[in-house]
Amino acid sequence: MNEKMSLSKLQDLIKEVYDLPDDRLYSILDLLIHIQRFAMRALKGIRKGNADKLKMNLLISLSWLMAIANRLHINVENEVWKRFPMLCSYCGGKPCRCKKIKPEKRTVVKVDDSLRPKTILGFQQMFSQVYPARQRSLADAGVHLAEEIGEVSEAIHAYLGQHLQKQFESVKFEIADCVSCLFGVANSANINIENELSEMYKNGCHICHKTPCKCNFSNVAKIKT
Repeated sequence: MNEKMSLSKLQDLIKEVYDLPDDRLYSILDLLIHIQRFAMRALKGIRKGNADKLKMNLLISLSWLMAIANRLHINVENEVWKRFPMLCSYCGGKPCRCKKIKPEKRTVVKVDDSLRPKTILGFQQMFSQVYPARQRSLADAGVHLAEEIGEVSEAIHAYLGQHLQKQFESVKFEIADCVSCLFGVANSANINIENELSEMYKNGCHICHKTPCKCNFSNVAKIKT
């Protein structure tokens, strides 16, 4: 993996490495469980002050989120940019002013595509500017991530129940929000997501080191980090 890779290229990499085993082994709900599973392990890393546990599980949870987006044919980078065009998706500020002005509804913001980040690091820096780490603790960032993962889960369950377009749009919004919170935790914990993903996927799957991944269902179920 190239260190200067974009979010879209990361999503393509996850597709290349994991699409075949994911399609054969997991339903969408199975993929969702793995997002939740590893995100909760990341939060345990926060609680225990274990930086390595936090880092590895945060990256794995992001990877499973990309797998869900691939299954649903959602371009994560496009959705993140539409939701966060170098501005807070709710108050429209940079940095976010939600705590100060307490907006009652989302602000309609003008998107300037010339500002769109071209790399994963660029998006991480963007979120650092919009939601500065100094404005909240690492624990608070972790709680916000847990909240957003719950909202992704709710949106996906609703969509699978009725398959309405408005529900699909909600899935896209919630995935973008979840990505913002993953970056938020990384910023609070001083984790360079781009560098860490580059190291993690330099030889294909980070467990079996194959492309496509050769890990079986039992291997994945036993992963503990």
